[in-house]
Amino acid sequence: MVGKTTHIIESGRLLTEEELLAMPASDYMNVEQLGFFRNRLKELERVILANADATSDNLRGTEFVSDPTDRATIEEQYGLELRTRDREQKLLKKVQQAITRIDSGKYGWCDETGEPIGIARLLARPTANLTLDAQERRELKQKLTGQ
Repeated sequence: MVGKTTHIIESGRLLTEEELLAMPASDYMNVEQLGFFRNRLKELERVILANADATSDNLRGTEFVSDPTDRATIEEQYGLELRTRDREQKLLKKVQQAITRIDSGKYGWCDETGEPIGIARLLARPTANLTLDAQERRELKQKLTGQ
């Protein structure tokens, strides 16, 4: 989703990543930017839900295989797919939380410091709720405390 992707925002105007990055800092988290990220998050949510549906369909369509080697291969593939869906379910929760932050006016602002997270970081990780510095401090603390 990086590049010259355009997003439809509430005003009907298309906004590109380049336009988003070119906006002055004084426009941080204005209506157009929030619309851009809402659209990106909604699209990510749609893709995750579609993947979950496809996984359900694949598992339902499984037929019995008598060869133990083939069965082991199929089970390994399903295990991998289920682990992927588990990670996507965790991401889905973060996506939905980010959409809620947009609705509440908290999106784009660090939960710990209240500082702007930054457009570039949000483009790379639209579910981010911490600045890069705050995230690094949290990870270091977790590493030191073993949590």
